[in-house]
Order: sequence, then structure tokens, then C-alpha cells
Amino acid sequence: MAGHSKWANIKHKKERTDAKRGKIFTKIGREIAVAVKEGGPDPAANAKLRDVIAKAKANNLPNDNITRSIKKASGELGSINFESVVYEGYGAGGVAVIVEALTDNRNRTASEVRHGFDKHGGSLGATGCVNWMFEHKGVLVVENVDDINEDELLMAALEAGADDVSGDDDAYEITTDAAAFSAVHEALETAGYRFLLAEIQMVPENTVALDEEKMDSVQKMLDALEDSDDVQNVYHNAVM
Repeated sequence: MAGHSKWANIKHKKERTDAKRGKIFTKIGREIAVAVKEGGPDPAANAKLRDVIAKAKANNLPNDNITRSIKKASGELGSINFESVVYEGYGAGGVAVIVEALTDNRNRTASEVRHGFDKHGGSLGATGCVNWMFEHKGVLVVENVDDINEDELLMAALEAGADDVSGDDDAYEITTDAAAFSAVHEALETAGYRFLLAEIQMVPENTVALDEEKMDSVQKMLDALEDSDDVQNVYHNAVM
């Protein structure tokens, strides 16, 4: 097992997610709708939809809800006008932040995102100002339970095309190239592994440690950004 697991960051995000389950389901439903619009309702032929379904399952979205979201999107494509928008900026202490949104009103979303940055000591930047600090990576997290054999998981992940597997007392984190995410997820799911998290993320190449005051400001900013209905994902390089 190489490297140090980033599960602490992911776990912190997941704990916040668990407290906002209904909103998360709504956001994933929006992602499913956009994926269906762009590539059709068949996951076998639509890689983006397949990846969103993996994310939905890891967030415990019931299969009935997933199927219903796909059918709804298939029948109402003409009324779906969401577009993808990405914002970049900085939080307290120079923390790099990327905000991904799906919106039907760019002005509203831009205003909400800017307010989230400004209110908590951050600043919205120009396109490309922090993007270079991140890589698109597939991230899968498997809970470290007694019946998991570490060596078997490592071999299964690497043979399926994963880049790295790291672990600690709580979980194993598997990282993949974005293009290999679906194949690795499918292979491990078929092998019987269940995921605490499975999605393509913007993963920082380097992280920033903060003092307690700046940490508090950054956390409040992240919470404010994630509270926006239009915001799908918020990525940062702070050690939380």
C-alpha cells in the first residue's frame, strides 16, 4: 500500500453529506439528467451516466430512485436546460478551490458562488487560476472491515487498472486515471467490494495546512458553497 490515505478529508466531506442527504439526492438526480441528455439513457453506452450511477450507489441512492431519474430525464429532455459551469478561487490561507455547478441561470449561480467566497475571507478568481493544481482522478473508498484481505484488494485494484491503493485503520482508498474509473469500479464491484465513495474528483497535487482560525473560515466557506442548490461539487487542497 503506497502513500497516505486521504480518507480523513473524504470522511469529513461524507459526514457533512450524510447530514444533507435529501439535497445530495437531488443534486445527483440533476447529474443523472444531464448525463442522459448528453449521452442517452443506457449506462452501457453512456460512460458519463455509468460514472454518475456509481456515485449515486456509493451515496446510498436507492436503485428505484436512479431508475426513476433516468426515465424522467428520458421523457423530459426538452425541458432540461442545465449547463455546466466551473468557478475557481481562493480561501483563507491561500487554499485553492474549484466549484462545479449545474445551472439554468448563470447569473444566479455566479452571484451565490461569489457571495460564498467573499463572506468567508475568500476570493473568486479567473478561469484557470487554480485548475492546474488539480488532476481528474477516479476515487473509490472501501471500508476497512475484518473480512477484507489487504493483499487481495491491492491485486484486484491494480489488475483492473488502478494507479494506487492506500489504507489506514478506517478505509482503503483506490485512485485511478479518470478514463479507467469505470473499469476499476466494475471489476471491484463484481469481486464483491462495496464502496463508501466512488466518483471522479479533482484531486489536488499538493495540500495546504492551516491554523485553526483559517481552518474555521475555510470550512464555513465550503459549507456555504455546498449549500447552493446549483453547486454539485467543491474541491480544495486544504488539509481538513
